[in-house]
Order: sequence, then structure tokens, then C-alpha cells
Amino acid sequence: MRCLFDIIVSPKGDRYNNIKKIGDSELVLNSEIYHHQYTNREAIVKQVPLAVSTPIKVGDTILVHHNVFRRYHDIKGKERNGRSFFNENEFLIQHDQFYAYKRDGEWNCLDGYCFVQPIKNTNIFSDNKEEPLKGIVRYTDGTVEKDSLVGFRPDSEYELTIDGVRMYRVLSNYITIKYEYQGNEEAYNPSWAQSS
Repeated sequence: MRCLFDIIVSPKGDRYNNIKKIGDSELVLNSEIYHHQYTNREAIVKQVPLAVSTPIKVGDTILVHHNVFRRYHDIKGKERNGRSFFNENEFLIQHDQFYAYKRDGEWNCLDGYCFVQPIKNTNIFSDNKEEPLKGIVRYTDGTVEKDSLVGFRPDSEYELTIDGVRMYRVLSNYITIKYEYQGNEEAYNPSWAQSS
């Protein structure tokens, strides 16, 4: 079955990423369904739409919005599936609900998006571990050079973990400045993002 406008996807793994493997044991990080931080963001493309041109192909891995696989409680307290739910393991998403696709082991951003990895804060008087509104472009749509040190607008970052690295999805037109490297910049990736 193919839809006219929607992409049919399945979660890569489970709907939620709330279990971390530590040695031989598993640690449950969250048992509530409404926290968007623990929803799975990776999906496998099952079918592409008939009426919409898209760069993705069947079998690609894509990064989706946090509400695609999320469940919620309705006004009566009953657990419900979100609007993307189609059947037990298939979900319908629209073109604006995903940001990048992985093909042949390489992530490719859709037009308008880049992924920026934060850098460590070198200010000894600050308690922030990462430099605010500053990072290194890891994946790009081509409007900004890859591996550039950039600054971006406040409240424009959307946090994701991609292949064990914590990054921000930032709209390309929200990148406001390109910095020159000073030599002391170091990418920041917290330990919780690395364990999977």
C-alpha cells in the first residue's frame, strides 16, 4: 500500500528509547509515556508517497519528530496512540515531520536543516558544561560548511542523539554567525548520550 501524501515508516527498534544497557544489565530510564525525550527518533521507511517528490527511498533510516511514535493519555486517562499511528508497527508521517535520512551509512539533511554539536565551555566562572548557542556543524543541507564553528539564535535548537552523539537540529537560516577557530574548541558529548 502507498499513500498519496504520507510516508509509511516503522520505528527502528521500539517506540521508546528508555532502556540503556550497562554491562550485562539493563537500566530503565523512564516508565512514563508522555516524556518526549525518551521517544524513538529513528524510523525505517517502508513506503514513499505517490504524489509528493521526496529524496528518501524505501529502506532509508530517517530522523523523525518526537510525536511520531509517542503515546498519550486522553482527557479520561485512557492511553492513546498519536495521530501518526496507522497499525501496530506502521506510522504515517508527512514531509515536515522528518529532518534527515541515512543512506549508505551517511546522514543527509533535508533542505533547511543542519545538525550542530555543542562545544565545551571554557569559561572557568560558568557552571554550564557547554558553550551556549555555539557549536560545530556535523551534518548540513549545504548552506553552511560541514565542520564550521557557528552561532545560532536562542530557542532555535531541537535536541537529538544521532549515532551516540548529542546534537541540535537547527534551521539553516537560524545560524547567525560563522566563527573562526581559536584552537581551544572541543566538541561536548555527555556520557549519557554515548551509552546505548
